Amino acid sequence: MLDLDLTQEIASLRSTFSDIRAVVDVDALKADIARLSEEAGAPSLWDDPANAQKITSALSHRQTELKRVTELERRIDDLEVLVELANEMEDEDSAVEARNELAALEQTVSQLEVQTLLDGEYDPRGAVVTIRSGAGGDDATDFAEMLMRMYLRWAERHKYPVKVMDTSYAEGAGIKSATFEIDVPYAYGTLSVEAGTHRLARISPFGSADKRQTSFAAVEVIPVMEEAVEVDVPENDIRVDVFRSSGPGGQSVNTTDSAVRLTHIPTGIVVSMQNEKSQIQNRAAAMRVLQTRLLLLKREEEAAKKKELAGTITASWGDQMRSYFLYGQQLVKDLRTGYEVGNPATVFDGDIDGLIAAGIRWRKQKDD
Repeated sequence: MLDLDLTQEIASLRSTFSDIRAVVDVDALKADIARLSEEAGAPSLWDDPANAQKITSALSHRQTELKRVTELERRIDDLEVLVELANEMEDEDSAVEARNELAALEQTVSQLEVQTLLDGEYDPRGAVVTIRSGAGGDDATDFAEMLMRMYLRWAERHKYPVKVMDTSYAEGAGIKSATFEIDVPYAYGTLSVEAGTHRLARISPFGSADKRQTSFAAVEVIPVMEEAVEVDVPENDIRVDVFRSSGPGGQSVNTTDSAVRLTHIPTGIVVSMQNEKSQIQNRAAAMRVLQTRLLLLKREEEAAKKKELAGTITASWGDQMRSYFLYGQQLVKDLRTGYEVGNPATVFDGDIDGLIAAGIRWRKQKDD
């Protein structure tokens, strides 16, 4: 008689899932989706393409996150039904299927549980990943390409869309650098622990002496930032001065106060305009220039924030965070967490969830 009892295991899954659901805040997520869906359905949505893109992207992110949670709950319910059917029908095949699904669910729940540790300001955003070859010649550029493939395969395993933004190929093997975007919820928080210097040790396929070669590559991870597409300038932030336009040598151009000087009080930016014939035209032109300068300033601030988040990565001895050994012991070891994988081939094929989860837990403990 078949007696498949997974009661405790399923109860444990439900308990952890309940914690995940509370952290994700499903009710708030549904409210966001309803609001964004209404905005996305507005007839005038694409009158402002930049804002439309922002709305549809935010809607897609939240729908994806809700789907992950609701699908997980459904799978736990289905597992309970499968166990009951297996016992009622005394079907060993169904029992095997139930045990396999339990193992898969435990892995999925563990991954989502790690996501609940991602509470940084930018953690929910997508990620832009840049890989640069470091010291090591052809081995380093080849290693950089191996790392790029590793992350692309990881994204493929999770069905995450990837947009390769730039690739600089080396003259010999591999790549000098590559940048790609994974714009899904929590991609930045998840992949940010991959940032740092990666070290590869192996018998070089590019040398004739069969000597061990050590090479390096740097991985930089920054969040996808919402581009500043327009700048709202409150009237209270502007001081307006009008004066008469003048030509070369102080010659009067006209006898009316048509020239306009705008001073943005918070930043001190000053824009003067006197080319137009009327004060109204000069003010409108000056405002356009002021908004453009403020837009550029905001982008510079965002770029500075990205650089701060990315940190300084040298891709050389002394600061590596992970080592990949492809000779002798065949091992991948994270030097921060101590987490090891004895099969580098699977790691380079994108199976890095264990390394990432260990990194996230390590960072959380360190920050606490």
